[in-house]
Amino acid sequence: MSVSPSASAPSATPAAGSAPAAPTQADLLDFVRRTAADAGLIASLPLDPEGRTWVHLEGPGGSEAWLIGWPPGTGTGWHDHAESIGAFLTAAGELKENSLAARLPTDGWKTLELSEDVDRERQLPAGRGRSFGRHHVHEVLNESTARHAISVHAYYPPLPRIRRYSRSGPVLRLEQVERPEDWQ
Repeated sequence: MSVSPSASAPSATPAAGSAPAAPTQADLLDFVRRTAADAGLIASLPLDPEGRTWVHLEGPGGSEAWLIGWPPGTGTGWHDHAESIGAFLTAAGELKENSLAARLPTDGWKTLELSEDVDRERQLPAGRGRSFGRHHVHEVLNESTARHAISVHAYYPPLPRIRRYSRSGPVLRLEQVERPEDWQ
């Protein structure tokens, strides 16, 4: 199956008089920007020379948020956040995001052949970030050989699952599905 590029889904707006709206991608991006600007919070994250460290934060509107420390040379591997929208921003150091500008089938597949024009790459130095929609497939890397990076992430709804993938050239393969109970 080939997968072609697609546009992001628009955000929904609440009707007048309804319950408070769930946070949007813009709300999450605003939250990670404000949180990353808190120098005391960023400096309080314990950093490990070999593995990522993280602290759970209270996100807006019931969202899940994290402050994450990235040692030199670490990354996430290819993954998505299933039905959650999200945002992240580099607070210190620099991260790189490789992503796919494609809408993938949500379930029922193990291997996909991607078309040539779906790869995107972003360098995210301190102060830069991005938001993303549901089923956004990406990997995040700290390519520095000497410096930690720190980032702030927020997801809504709180992560119901993460799908992990392997990638070999144009072939993307679903390897594992993780649920919150797997992270305890």
